[in-house]
Amino acid sequence: MNAPAAPHKLIKGATGDWEVVIGMEIHAQVTSNSKLFSGASTAFGGEPNSHVSLVDAAMPGMLPVINEECVRQAVRTGLGLNAKINLRSVFDRKNYFYPDLPQGYQISQYKSPIVGEGEVELELDGGRSVTIGIERLHLEQDAGKLLHDQSPTMSYVDLNRSGVALMEIVSKPDIRDAEQAKAYVTKLRSILRYLGTCDGDMEKGSLRADVNVSVRKPGGPLGTRCEIKNMNSVNFIGQAIEYEARRQIDIIEDGGTIDQETRLFDPNKVETRSMRSKEEAHDYRYFPDPDLLPLEFSQAFVDDLKAQLPELPDAKRSRFITGFGLSSYDASVLVAERESAEFYETVLAGLADKARDGKLAANWVINELFGRLNKESMDIASSPVSAAQLGAIVDLIGEGTISGKIAKDLFEIVWQEGGDPRELVETRGMKQVTDLGAIEKVVDDIIAANPDKVEQAKAKPQLVGWFVGQVMKSSGGKANPQAVNDLLKSKLGI
Repeated sequence: MNAPAAPHKLIKGATGDWEVVIGMEIHAQVTSNSKLFSGASTAFGGEPNSHVSLVDAAMPGMLPVINEECVRQAVRTGLGLNAKINLRSVFDRKNYFYPDLPQGYQISQYKSPIVGEGEVELELDGGRSVTIGIERLHLEQDAGKLLHDQSPTMSYVDLNRSGVALMEIVSKPDIRDAEQAKAYVTKLRSILRYLGTCDGDMEKGSLRADVNVSVRKPGGPLGTRCEIKNMNSVNFIGQAIEYEARRQIDIIEDGGTIDQETRLFDPNKVETRSMRSKEEAHDYRYFPDPDLLPLEFSQAFVDDLKAQLPELPDAKRSRFITGFGLSSYDASVLVAERESAEFYETVLAGLADKARDGKLAANWVINELFGRLNKESMDIASSPVSAAQLGAIVDLIGEGTISGKIAKDLFEIVWQEGGDPRELVETRGMKQVTDLGAIEKVVDDIIAANPDKVEQAKAKPQLVGWFVGQVMKSSGGKANPQAVNDLLKSKLGI
């Protein structure tokens, strides 16, 4: 079922409001040890031209052989996008000459891709959601890389990436503003990482986006689009869209027309600039690759892959909300990255009462742990506090052994020094005082010392909080806050 359309941001121009229409082509490097049509390594960072087979270098007589694991990964991704899996697809030659494409053509898919229509649901700020349609997903080979800074007179070519398998995921033009575009890339990256079909590392170029932007009057006919190539940062994608939309609006309102072209984004100047006129499909002279038979597999092959899929972000988020009483926001934060969700679930696994303390655990993971990791510029993999240690701290709070304040002190000790939280509580005398006799003495002393506050609290019962604070301070945070509260109300007669 499609989510209701989310209100989107219109851009004000001199002649009224304008709507941005955005479609995206995401190029995701397939997680596989070898390339799409050869056995050469896909490892990142090798010496130039050290991961190149004779097939990748397009030596005469070399024939491509399909990598079955890449096919599996594409089908898994299609299933994760709720998309139609085509049991028969065709590889085509996309003809264009480029020095880093030794064959003089790219093996891709055109009219018969491996994956058809699907969808991605986005959760936006304020509880809004929107569904973005997927047009298709096809497999293709990557090109190599030109190096222009090695010589003053020549360009060098590194073919390590040549032939690496890519999934090109093409959205429908359903995205309506920069916020939705950023949310779309983030969600798609999350799904790919959960599936294990792409590592999503944008800095290494494993995930790149081509962003098609056009503008129109709200609800009017589609405008002429420009494509911004090779975006490898979610924030840059947002900046590029906002700049490009404003650029197009200004041209149209000044009486000009938009040229269909390919543009590049300059992050230093925060602007797009023209690269070349945009090619159409017929410019590439697609035709079926004669060296490759049509790709055919059975429904049983697809069903087997579907049965092995991991729980994906949307399903996990729903389970966290219904099973542990988490807010939609907290659940979304926890499932955004696979590692975060796994950490939270490991914390839960160590709890004595998951139903009781699931929300408490979420608060500690998000606020205390993630907050501290962000402050220290660390990721969850390098956290000095393990999921088991954090689970023990949450358990100690849940069973009343320590208060929330003591728990923060305990968290700091574990962060700095490590150790078993339960043993630390014992050896350092951090247990919460639940003995009413011991607490009563402190309560009586504070009431006796503050007769004026006693009168005020009787008139205004909410002032009991001041007394609770004083008792907690006096007991070094070890008194049980609920016991203190109940005792004070009884003593003050409120």
